[in-house]
Amino acid sequence: MKSEIKTAIILAVAIGVGIAAISASFSVLDQASVSNVSSSQIDKSGFKMAPDLVGIAHYLNTTPEKLSQEIEGKVVLYDIWTYSCINCIRTLPYITAWDNKYADQGLLIVGVHSPEFEFEKDPENVKMSIDKHGINYPVVMDNDMETWQAFENRYWPRKYIADHEGYIRYDHIGEGGYQETEKIIQQLLKERSDALGIQMTSASTLVDIEEFEHTLFRTPELYFGYYFAQNRNQLGSDEGFQPEKTVVYKESKKIELHKFYPTGTWKNLEDSMELISETGEIKLLYNAKEVNIVTANNAELEIYLDGEALPKQYSGNDITSENILSVSEPGLYNIITSEESASHILEIKIKGAGFQIFTFTFG
Repeated sequence: MKSEIKTAIILAVAIGVGIAAISASFSVLDQASVSNVSSSQIDKSGFKMAPDLVGIAHYLNTTPEKLSQEIEGKVVLYDIWTYSCINCIRTLPYITAWDNKYADQGLLIVGVHSPEFEFEKDPENVKMSIDKHGINYPVVMDNDMETWQAFENRYWPRKYIADHEGYIRYDHIGEGGYQETEKIIQQLLKERSDALGIQMTSASTLVDIEEFEHTLFRTPELYFGYYFAQNRNQLGSDEGFQPEKTVVYKESKKIELHKFYPTGTWKNLEDSMELISETGEIKLLYNAKEVNIVTANNAELEIYLDGEALPKQYSGNDITSENILSVSEPGLYNIITSEESASHILEIKIKGAGFQIFTFTFG
């Protein structure tokens, strides 16, 4: 073997070892906390304390006094979410399962509801969502994003886990990482039981729920509000965004991938578009296996795919009959679901002045 090749191989191995070492050093949870080292032996000087819950507008499934008492001495999972976020919704089956499994062992889950859209600040809307998803743990409504800021957060969803002394020992952004997260819960509960001298049956099994598989190449989230869509070229119509103006959008001659095209009379709002005419349409060329919309106000939507009434095999969970979606409560609606990712032209024909659309999300 030539010396140059030997040198290259040695260098490659060295680089690989170096990368592995760096990756290990960036582990969110200190290795001492996932070993058999007792809680008293763990150096927590590098961990931050969980901030107080501040600026809370409403307390659901709890009261301020009760929640303050419950947090004391518990392992606390803070779930920062908002109810129209599809990524947040996909995590809820795991979180509610952990609540059922570990609440009696010292785990407290606190849902920190930090809204993206104005309608998500209404406690009645959030109550309907927590009932729908079977959420029994405390949910606090962080309408002014003060707790969000106290955590120095920037993402939905995000999970922080604090140990029984209040130190943040784990941090996960987005979906996924469910097994890793549950193992951290188990370890921190063991630390708590050891520190308090409590006998606890160690749980080795993990919650087994099929995880949603994302499409690698998919259309990004598309925002209809001019403020939310800043620096994004998502509206394909020639008329473009016109802040706070009522605009007549005409049908476009061409449709580009990852852009949406309204027709009819629409008012451009900061976080959405509102249909002013009695009828309107939205066209979109997308690539994904799942399509969701976030809407508000009553309307009837006819869904077409590639020029045909929505086929049954693509019918989303919220389609009410054939290719019809009736929307009323503000929130997220699933309109397209399929096994495989593909490109399609989606057309939505809308009946109902006052209908608002905030965003398309894809999976």
